[in-house]
Amino acid sequence: MLGLGNPGARYARTRHNAGFRVIETLVDRWKAAEAGANDLYRAWTATPAGRATTLITPLTFMNASGQALDAWRALHEFELDSLLAVADDVYLPVGTLRLRAEGSSGGHRGLASVEAALGTRAFARLRIGVGEAPGSALREHVLSAFGEEEAKQAEEAVRLAADAVECWIGEGLLAAMNRFNRRTRREVSEP
Repeated sequence: MLGLGNPGARYARTRHNAGFRVIETLVDRWKAAEAGANDLYRAWTATPAGRATTLITPLTFMNASGQALDAWRALHEFELDSLLAVADDVYLPVGTLRLRAEGSSGGHRGLASVEAALGTRAFARLRIGVGEAPGSALREHVLSAFGEEEAKQAEEAVRLAADAVECWIGEGLLAAMNRFNRRTRREVSEP
């Protein structure tokens, strides 16, 4: 699993770091063990639902996320269907989750970098809505923190995204899509 974001304290709570925050949540939740780090990525391993899982955060900036994945892949083999990329999405309202089996980057440069590294769009992605950018201020928007009310929705979305990852691992992509492609916990039906 690859969580997209920008490294460093300056970016920790920005909209663009939604993917990192999901990884942080899962590392804590699963008590994941450090599994290596270098100049390009940091990785952890855990065994949720009895399945060996690697969690990766690039230490590159967002636009070079594919370099981090390439560096990890140089040392580890994996099947493409075992990859889930988690990223922010400015075209979804704050708190909305969208899980897809594959698709385009939708203009997201981190996802575009991953697509370029893999040579395909055929990998699962979980997008977390961070709200639309006002006017043409996209860069400023994704590098800004959430307002007070939005921050509550964003925290809930990160928790739900972590739940969606666990469902994807334990029950598969279709079950996770059916359960989590919704806006709030109240809308998520119980299994």
